[in-house]
Amino acid sequence: LEYPTCIPISKDLKMPYLLTFFSPFTFSVCGPNVDIRNDIHELKRLENCTVIEGFLQILLISKAEDYRNFRFPKLTVITDYLLLFRVAGLESLSDLFPNLTVIRGRNLFYNYALVIFEMTNLKEIGLHNLRNITRGAIRIEKNSDLCYLSTVDWSLILDAVSNNYIVGNKPPKECGDLCPGTMEEKPLCEKTSINNEYNYRCWTTNHCQKMCPSSCGKRACTDQNECCHHECLGSCTAPDNNTACVACRNYYYEGVCMPTCPPNTYKFEGWRCVTKEFCSKVPATETSEYERFVIHNDECMAECPSGFIRNGSQSMFCSPCEGPCPKICEDGKTKTIDSVTSAQMLQGCTILKGNLLINIRRGSKYNLSLMGDVPTVTGYVKIRHSHALVSLSFLKNLRYILGEEQVDGNYSFYVLDNHNLQQLWDWNHHNLTIKEGKMYFAFNPKLCVSEIYRMEEVSGTKGRQSKGDINPRNNGERASCESHILRFVSNTTLKNRIKLTWERYRPPDYRDLISFTVYYKEAPFKNVTEYDGQDACGSNSWNMVDVDLPPNKENNPGILLQGLKPWTQYAIYVKAVTLTMMENHHIHGAKSEIVYIRTNAAVPSIPLDVISASNSSSQLIVKWNPPSLPNGNLSYYIVRWQQQPQDSYLYRHNYCSKEATEPTKPEGCGGEKGPCCACPKTEAEKQAEKEEAEYRKVFENFLHNSIFVPRPDRKRRDVFRIANATLAARNRNATGTDHFTNVSDAEESEVEYPFFETKVDGKERTVISHLQPFTLYRIDIHSCNHEADTLGCSASNFVFARTMPSEGADNIPGTVAWEAKEENTVYLKWLEPANPNGLILMYEIKYGQHGEEKRECVSRQEYKKLGGAKLTHLNPGNYSARVQATSLAGNGSWTEPVSFYVQPKCKMNVCWLCQTGGLLNSDRLGNGVLYASVNPEYFSASDVYVPDEWEVPREKITMCRELGQGSFGMVYEGIAKGVVKDEPETRVAIKTVNESASMRERIEFLNEASVMKEFNCHHVVRLLGVVSQGQPTLVIMELMTRGDLKSYLRSLRPDTENNPGQAPPTLKKMIQMAGEIADGMAYLNANKFVHRDLAARNCMVAEDFTVKIGDFGMTRDIYETDYYRKGGKGLLPVRWMSPESLKDGVFTTHSDVWSFGVVLWEIATLAEQPYQGMTNEQVLRFVMEGGLLEKPDNCPDMLFELMRMCWQYNPKMRPSFLEIIGSIKDELDPAFKEVSFFYSEENKPPDTEDPPSTPIPIPMNSGQNWQW
Repeated sequence: LEYPTCIPISKDLKMPYLLTFFSPFTFSVCGPNVDIRNDIHELKRLENCTVIEGFLQILLISKAEDYRNFRFPKLTVITDYLLLFRVAGLESLSDLFPNLTVIRGRNLFYNYALVIFEMTNLKEIGLHNLRNITRGAIRIEKNSDLCYLSTVDWSLILDAVSNNYIVGNKPPKECGDLCPGTMEEKPLCEKTSINNEYNYRCWTTNHCQKMCPSSCGKRACTDQNECCHHECLGSCTAPDNNTACVACRNYYYEGVCMPTCPPNTYKFEGWRCVTKEFCSKVPATETSEYERFVIHNDECMAECPSGFIRNGSQSMFCSPCEGPCPKICEDGKTKTIDSVTSAQMLQGCTILKGNLLINIRRGSKYNLSLMGDVPTVTGYVKIRHSHALVSLSFLKNLRYILGEEQVDGNYSFYVLDNHNLQQLWDWNHHNLTIKEGKMYFAFNPKLCVSEIYRMEEVSGTKGRQSKGDINPRNNGERASCESHILRFVSNTTLKNRIKLTWERYRPPDYRDLISFTVYYKEAPFKNVTEYDGQDACGSNSWNMVDVDLPPNKENNPGILLQGLKPWTQYAIYVKAVTLTMMENHHIHGAKSEIVYIRTNAAVPSIPLDVISASNSSSQLIVKWNPPSLPNGNLSYYIVRWQQQPQDSYLYRHNYCSKEATEPTKPEGCGGEKGPCCACPKTEAEKQAEKEEAEYRKVFENFLHNSIFVPRPDRKRRDVFRIANATLAARNRNATGTDHFTNVSDAEESEVEYPFFETKVDGKERTVISHLQPFTLYRIDIHSCNHEADTLGCSASNFVFARTMPSEGADNIPGTVAWEAKEENTVYLKWLEPANPNGLILMYEIKYGQHGEEKRECVSRQEYKKLGGAKLTHLNPGNYSARVQATSLAGNGSWTEPVSFYVQPKCKMNVCWLCQTGGLLNSDRLGNGVLYASVNPEYFSASDVYVPDEWEVPREKITMCRELGQGSFGMVYEGIAKGVVKDEPETRVAIKTVNESASMRERIEFLNEASVMKEFNCHHVVRLLGVVSQGQPTLVIMELMTRGDLKSYLRSLRPDTENNPGQAPPTLKKMIQMAGEIADGMAYLNANKFVHRDLAARNCMVAEDFTVKIGDFGMTRDIYETDYYRKGGKGLLPVRWMSPESLKDGVFTTHSDVWSFGVVLWEIATLAEQPYQGMTNEQVLRFVMEGGLLEKPDNCPDMLFELMRMCWQYNPKMRPSFLEIIGSIKDELDPAFKEVSFFYSEENKPPDTEDPPSTPIPIPMNSGQNWQW
């Protein structure tokens, strides 16, 4: 009987807590383990799993693959552990396991429930629904690109985080982790404190870490923060309902979580209840000598527990053994216990044939009780370097050590170097017999010698040991074996020091008193004991200082404790260090009671997390968090602010120049810092690093031994060759020239502005008012405690913030004056804005005659020289001019037009004229240089282009002339022979790739061509062939003689210089264009393609004025149920993108319909820029908040109504491209029926004349004869 891959718990069961995600699927369990290796398609085994009963291992997938087609939303629980190791191409688990909620950790991988090791491509863990790891720790190591580790609070998922091991990943400073909403200054995630860092917690840039309200206590909660039933674990779908749990805290049965299993059912695998019939069909484990599981103590298990034996080989029930059950465990000569995993292998053993070596160095919750069943060890027991052990009581049934083999031929019980071992056994309730051999104890500083002597008597070894076998000098020297109580005499406190003296102590022989040891630690509450902090990690939270005896025996000993924290309560006690006195096996010593002393107050540390934001042009809101070290009772804060002078670079740079260079640091401003020597490491640090290295080596050995399975048929190692492909990097040695002019020293020198301050009591925020618009301020925050009058306040933590711009502040006051001093020259004069938004960078002048305007840019430096601008080479006649100022915040308003007259001769008059005029929006020169960097998307070297039937011999291609620059290189017009059937020669467009292009760009260039091979539509630009052999690579396209639609539309403007003599398009022509574009997009949609960048610039116009879809550089193949989500951070066409694309990065055919509406707007406006006057950031926010483009001037209602239908905020409310064509088909040319996809057989038309579509209602009776 084979263990089934998936076991339905109930054929008719529909679990309530799964309906949200998985209804109507049945709840299925996969197991008994799932190991996925070498092949990505093995992941399909997880398709119907909701619970993996056992472990899940995904490892050794060396070929980078696309994981977007793999998604397992049903999986919620793994009962053992999750291991990821060397899986190439996997960047996140957020899509792979979006609903994984609980990892129970019933069986661990070397003490760990979650292991992520050497995942070189993993960028984030992304398990955003993971709420609980019930048992075990996590190990995340050697993942060179892994971020979002410091943003996860593991203490919310695990009971203890001390054993977590997270090292060797991408440095947090290089990650730039951003939680949702942080960039928009509207953080969506909650904050917690980790290592004194109070920050937002999230898994990815889109997913916060889920937290339950404090009112729930340890209970789980719903996504709406309602508390779950106490039997739920991880999460639930309804509050206080044990049938709505995602996982059960104890046991699951028939859709209900319960504390124990109901009658006639049995516990199984620690989490669910099963029937006897089910238990009888579960196959036994590989190591079992029987064929089926057994039922014992209401539990279905693989083997009878210790002390019991099966009634028969085919029986499912156990009977108690008469005496110990003869279960002998043999695991080589010596069994080493160094982890929970190795300890579990001794479960049920009654006789260990061989030796037992215990070497446990770390761990706070080792389940060593699994070894408690072993009563007999035939060899020796050796316990060494086990710093995690405090007692040997976990070996509760150990009764006999036979000593058939001995350490060094002498010792059957060997205890060496166990820093925290304090107790052997409770000898009042434990018996132990050592038949042969001696005992040896050394370097156990907390084990009293009296405990060892007691074991001598109980075990029957008294008299066997020599004096050196149990050395009182190195056993128990730090144990609490003292008898005399020391009393403190005096103490004096400062902010970081405590001076203590205590009474003299005289042992029976004063020569035996060596020194004193003072123990101290921070103690917020007076409830500590001597043994606090002695956890299973082998650490001790007490600080220790040795104190020599005073030279004068009559003086009281004392010490000055230094380096303490101010205003902190310390627990302190002192212990005498003496030589051993072997009188009645008692060690004489002395120690004091624990006393509590608080240090004095000190200056607090700086406030934390200072942030500032502006809510108006004259106010700044400042927030901060309290200091990490108040060093007293925090009383108030001092807030100081100072206006900052403008950067001298802004004064010196000529913003009218079309070239600009990135600002460079002036020479001579400081130098490189000299080398800094690291402080020498202490012996304790060196020892800790040594132990850490040893532990890492042991873990990696365990990892490789566990996951690498040898092939029995492999005779020798396969030899393969790895080709190292070197990508050619493009040389970008661009040169530039600085454009600076000399300005006056007064303007360039920095102004020193005064500081202002205020006092803030009892809160961590304030509002600063009466500030200048769009001005940078430095804000300092000081912390002050109750001793501020005598000690002063803290140093400052500061932040720079800028106020918002003020509307109208950049408007030029008054009127523009003019003066004619020279022939064909006019001087324009105007006043500078009184309180501009920061600094005026430049001015722009528009002037002209007869309605034709020219532009002139006036730099700040030129204005300062002239008080205006000089217009030269003017023809005689009447002119009008207007001026606009540009500040750091943007443009001001245009002035009223001023009219002036240029004389035909040299006779000059000075006139001052004022005219009224209107405001016009116009293009302007940029107010600076934007330095942008775009990370390239991931490129796999396995994506190699293979020539096929589209390959064209290079000799059949002739280039004629340049057409323009393409996205990869130059585009030429040329002649191709034999590329079109029945045409000897065909005029074509030839795309090339730059010689300096990298291998990635060349393959992307050919991939774009490969995409277009699939297209055969009259309204999509056709691919005619590819020349991939040799250089340069060529792509042969259908020639579109009239260029792109945007340039064509702009050429039809009446006032354009390159107008071909054609009138603007009529409404009918616009509808024809819309139908042709919609037909091409309908074809792409039918072939499961999303364009993602539909705009007029990406549509092409043929010789016969037909408009076709072009530029597929961003097109991606998808399935109907999948959307394309862009993973990189490239620049996006935000003015054409839908709200869902801007918000979530989701592109579908619905988002293409939105872009189609923007293309209609471009057609109606002859290719004006959408959302003119708004920055890209403003457009992004405007669209996401529901904003729409306004109706163009003189636009027919019919066309605008079609736009509005495409701009429905809900994507599903937008019409499809087929519905759009169906609504305008009566307005299209008759030839459209013959060539369109809409009327083709490929569109599967019914028996009726028209293809299937549901027309959308658009008014057709308005503006039919509208002209531009």
